[in-house]
Amino acid sequence: MDYRKEHDSMGEVLVPSDRYWGAQTQRSRDNFRIGVGLETMPEEIIKAFGLLKKAACMANRELRPDKMTERKAGAVMQAAGEVAEGALMDHFPLVVWQTGSGTQSNMNANEVIANRANEILGEKLVHPNDDINMSQSSNDTFPTAMHVAACLLIEEGLVPAVEGLTGTLKRLEKENEGIVKSGRTHLQDAVPISFSQEISGWRSSLEKDLEIIRNSVGPLSELALGGTAVGTGLNAPQGFAEKAAEYMSVITGHPFRTASNKFHALTSKDEIVFAHGALKALAADLMKIANDVRWLASGPRDGLGEIYIPENEPGSSIMPGKVNPTQCEAMTMVAVQVMGNDSAIGFAASQGNFELNVFMPVIAYNFIQSGRLLRDAVISFDRNCVSGIKANREKMKHNLDNSLMLVTVLNPYIGYENAAKVAKKAYREGISLRQSCIELGLMSEEEFDRVFHPEEMV
Repeated sequence: MDYRKEHDSMGEVLVPSDRYWGAQTQRSRDNFRIGVGLETMPEEIIKAFGLLKKAACMANRELRPDKMTERKAGAVMQAAGEVAEGALMDHFPLVVWQTGSGTQSNMNANEVIANRANEILGEKLVHPNDDINMSQSSNDTFPTAMHVAACLLIEEGLVPAVEGLTGTLKRLEKENEGIVKSGRTHLQDAVPISFSQEISGWRSSLEKDLEIIRNSVGPLSELALGGTAVGTGLNAPQGFAEKAAEYMSVITGHPFRTASNKFHALTSKDEIVFAHGALKALAADLMKIANDVRWLASGPRDGLGEIYIPENEPGSSIMPGKVNPTQCEAMTMVAVQVMGNDSAIGFAASQGNFELNVFMPVIAYNFIQSGRLLRDAVISFDRNCVSGIKANREKMKHNLDNSLMLVTVLNPYIGYENAAKVAKKAYREGISLRQSCIELGLMSEEEFDRVFHPEEMV
């Protein structure tokens, strides 16, 4: 491999000649061989760095035209745009497990954009610190990148995925109107419910989750950019924070705004904790829905068997013909991972010591992983499982007819204790509720038939 010499304030470093990164990136690459190839900085964070460097360049061009000249700005914005589009992803090798401020990832962006800009210009005119990092610090750029990445992942990825699953449930709800089945509480038989009502519970849970998630985006839209090292805005011109947020809004189409208190923005991560809490709420509901689906589909002969789900692949390497609820299992594993990520984010967010939180890369990594996993799992669960759910009407009717909890409808006529006697006698002797009630002398055949209508209990 060919190398070139790059230098920083600590001296010269050899860097692969076919890479745009510089000395500080290489030092981090050499010093933090932790999770290499497995846990690199998320693509969404890198793209967000491209966006914020472009927005910062535009603000500096307006506020510091003597430093950010038109010629420099044109090349810098082109290079930053390429980073934002993901075109230079091979030039971002750093792992999550680095400095807690994300300084090396900020410098990775500065060096890549500077060297690419110089390539565009045909001369070494742009400096990573003096030009790309102008009016900024790693301490305000990393939390900015984290908020931008989180907002865009939620709005452009996760929300549309959940809306798609919600739409599928609305269709199923309508298609299954009029089908009455046994309800269940404590995993035991309960009074009847319609299948469409059961589906409506799933649908409503996701709609509530979407509302909560959307509400969490507002606080994430506040950007730390402009606070520089400790929140005072040292070395940033007056109005930079506001201008940078305005340009970020123009570039992304999302209404970003500058954080009202930069001291808070650098040291506290409560907005990201709040937003991930919304993702955890979604994960909890998806866990419930996926478990409901696999319980209802259990069988095909020795389980509940009240619904059919798509058969996507063989389920066993030894049992021929076995098919498993694999999409449900994938979804529940994702939910578990998101809940674990929430704990990591909460612990990391508590480490805002003095003027800076130094656990930001792990917060960003876990948040992005949760958003990605939920987005992808919801799409897969919708496409490969939920969209193909069919009611097993015969099994639902069989289970309903055999449910002892239908006796609840008799409470107003014979009282709770007598109704309990009817149910226990029917269960003990393996007879119907009708026969049990008549044999106990609590109602006549005509009286029982007049009030006992399970289909009207929903």
